[in-house]
Order: sequence, then C-alpha cells, then structure tokens
Amino acid sequence: MNIRGIVIDAGHGGDDPGATGNGIVEKDYTLKISKYMYDKLKELGIPVILTRDSDITLTPSERVKRVKNAFGDYKDVLVISNHINAGGGDGAEVIYALRNDSTLANNILSKLASAGQNIRGAYQRRGTVNKDKDYYFMQRNTGNTEAITVEYGFLDSKGDDVSQLKNNWKKYVDATIEGILDYIGYDNNNIEEGVYIVKKGDNLYSIANKYNVLVSDIMILNNLDNEDLYIGQKIKIPMNTFNSNDTYYIVKKGDNLYSIANKYNMTVSELKSINNLVTDNLYVGQKLYLTDNDNNIYVVKLGDTLYSIAKRYNVSVNDLAHINNISNNIVVVGQELIIPNKKV
Repeated sequence: MNIRGIVIDAGHGGDDPGATGNGIVEKDYTLKISKYMYDKLKELGIPVILTRDSDITLTPSERVKRVKNAFGDYKDVLVISNHINAGGGDGAEVIYALRNDSTLANNILSKLASAGQNIRGAYQRRGTVNKDKDYYFMQRNTGNTEAITVEYGFLDSKGDDVSQLKNNWKKYVDATIEGILDYIGYDNNNIEEGVYIVKKGDNLYSIANKYNVLVSDIMILNNLDNEDLYIGQKIKIPMNTFNSNDTYYIVKKGDNLYSIANKYNMTVSELKSINNLVTDNLYVGQKLYLTDNDNNIYVVKLGDTLYSIAKRYNVSVNDLAHINNISNNIVVVGQELIIPNKKV
C-alpha cells in the first residue's frame, strides 16, 4: 500500500512520566524508542515525523493536533504510539482502532515474537460511555489515520520483561519496523545500490539535494528529457559524482571515515573535528560536513516554515532556498538547513 507518511508518537513526557518501576521510566523509554524508530525509517526514505523529540509535556489535544498536522487526516497515514505497560503482566500488546482491522497490529506482534518477546495479543477497546468510539484517545481522536499503540512489555513484570526491555529494546523496535514495512509492502532488499525509489512529494531537486549531486547529472544518467517523476520510479544516483566545492557528504553503504576523508583529500581527524564525532561509527544516510566555514546548520522543527527560519536568522528566503537547493519553499521536520553566513 502507498502511504503519505508515518507519525511516531513517544508516549507521555515532561510532567507526565507514565509508568515507572524497576529502573524504567516510561517517558524516557518511549522517547528513545521513538527517536531510534524515526532514524531507521528516515534512513529508508520513508516520510516520518515525531510528535515529540525531547522531554516535553503534551496534552492529549496537543498530541492529537500534532498527529493530524503531520501528514493530514487521511487513511494512508500510519500512527505508531510507543508505550511501556504496567500492571503485572508479561509480554507485548498492540491496540488498534475500531475503524481498522488487525492486520498491522498482528504483523508487528508476529515480528516481536520472532525477536523473542512474549505476545499477549492485539485488541480493540470500546469506550465505556459511547460503545461506538474507542476508549483510548490516540485511537478515538485521530480521525481517519490508522493509529496503533504498541506496548513493548511490562516494567513491573514478574516474568522476563524487565530485563528484556532494558537489554533488547532496540531489537523490539527493529521488529516493529519490520512489521510496518511488511504491511506497507516496502521491499528494501530488491533495491540495488545507487538507485532511489521516487516517493510522494519528491522532485529532482529534493533528490539531488539528498545525495549531494547535480540535477543535470541525474537527468543525464537516467536519460530524462524533462523533470517529471512518478511515484515508484527508479532513479539511478550518480554515486561517484564528487565536487571539490561540496559542503557535505551523505554516508552510503560501505563507507567509513577513512574512505570519505581520502575522497576529499582530508584527514580522518579533520573530518571528525568538523562533525564533532567522538567515535568512528557512521550510519547510512548520515550527513558529514566537509568544511568548517561561516555557514551554520539549523534543524527544522514542528511549525517551522522557510519564511520563519529566514526571518529568525535575518536572511532572505531566496538565499536560504538557493543554498539548500529548495525549489518549492517546503521544509520538513528533521531537515537540516544551511544558514548562509549567519551564526546560529
């Protein structure tokens, strides 16, 4: 199925710690689970937004507003609300809305079981006052979206959940992601290296910016006569196109600090210093800056627009769009923007 995007909701936060016990605070675990999930999905090129990326308090109405504003109130928007359970049980549960079937929920539970977690089941819960509405606000108030709540285990379990949550939470998040990818029909194994699959909202400028290459090089490599693209189209990326004027490099499969530094006639120490790296670890899709100049980087946050960012740093919208290869004035949460010649 085609989806507009995935909203990841880190349950609780700020003044609301959620459940606590055995060295686990729910709001902390849901945040690190959600940020890890966000990074993984973004790496795959899937449109994704977080309801919160820090320890802030969100009322139910504000949380729902952020869900609906992310990609709109549509059936092809997935909402994954991450939680840790309490109450003395053991194992994972997934709650799904009355408006949806159990396919996504059971996909995730199946993957969690394969990852070694006990499974309690997928279920819906009707309201106590109005039986036609969901009991939980994340399902009840999120409109037409497909909203599920994943409870990864019980922090007060008498079984093995406590140690599993502390030691295996990344494994369980990976399993949840696999369940989501199966559900939407995403097959990353059949995508050859150096090929990008066009998604909703893409254009040649955004793809060129993503891989730090020229639009003209993409068009020549793919024998394109115009800039029209369609969803699902395979675009070859000129992965070996490097420019001495490049300001950053996107890490690709097989890269390491030495190989990247060598390509740009730098030392590993210089590359680590510019990017404030304390280890040699890299991940696919990571942006490494190649020069330490007067430009600064701003990460787009919820509610930002190109105009508001330009106004904040006293630069023109045109200059901001030009330096970041933006052709449509659209920015997305998590996007990194170069601020021309201004100190952030």
